[in-house]
Amino acid sequence: MTLPLNSAGPLLDAIVKIARDAGEVILSIYATDFSARGKADASPVTEADERAEAVITAALTALTPDIPIVAEEAVSAGKIPQVGNRFWLVDPLDGTKEFINRNGEFTVNIALVEDGKPTLGVVLAPALQRLFAGRAGAGAYVEDAQGRREIRCRAVPAEGLTVVASRSHGDAAALDQFLAGRKVAALANAGSSLKLCLVAAGEADLYPRLGRTMEWDIAAGHAVLAAAGGKVETLAGAALRYGKPGFDNPHFVASAA
Repeated sequence: MTLPLNSAGPLLDAIVKIARDAGEVILSIYATDFSARGKADASPVTEADERAEAVITAALTALTPDIPIVAEEAVSAGKIPQVGNRFWLVDPLDGTKEFINRNGEFTVNIALVEDGKPTLGVVLAPALQRLFAGRAGAGAYVEDAQGRREIRCRAVPAEGLTVVASRSHGDAAALDQFLAGRKVAALANAGSSLKLCLVAAGEADLYPRLGRTMEWDIAAGHAVLAAAGGKVETLAGAALRYGKPGFDNPHFVASAA
């Protein structure tokens, strides 16, 4: 089956299904006594990362055969496609450390990038039974135990910002320096790309990332956030772009627009 890219609803629904299929594979491994090993960059990888990526890339190839796919484990193995104005970014299991630590805060991430911007994204936290999805111009929603509902970024409450930070990759000193002078009501930790989605859902206001990330780590969450009225910018205030050489991100800040 192939779908035209302008069929926003059906395309997003198809990506949601692909993410859920990958989530089922991940949970089947999560329930076992799985093992992890180190990649060339010393980051961990498990069978769940690899099997989920295989499910996603096969489905995306069938759905949109002409769109290249940049997927984390394939890139780690040296399989880096040429990308143009439109490509998929896939992180089959963001938060592998959270997966290994069994705290549930790991996600499946699929994003469509068009002209340097993530325009469609799905973030699934299978262990938490929470899914976030968004499409540029069509809004964003969350689906969880309470059902499905639209989400939007909120105005900052009078009591101050709720700031979310990385659970596994935090730099406390840099964060304290960044937040100096801001009115902060609460500081919370969260794993993986959930931080972007919490801002999109109005459950947090600011996510400063003062450390290294790759494009596939955040593209899906960025798409959801943008569809919910938010933004992701470099520390210099420029919109974060995708398709950069090496797919590395600079430090950035995610917030309501």
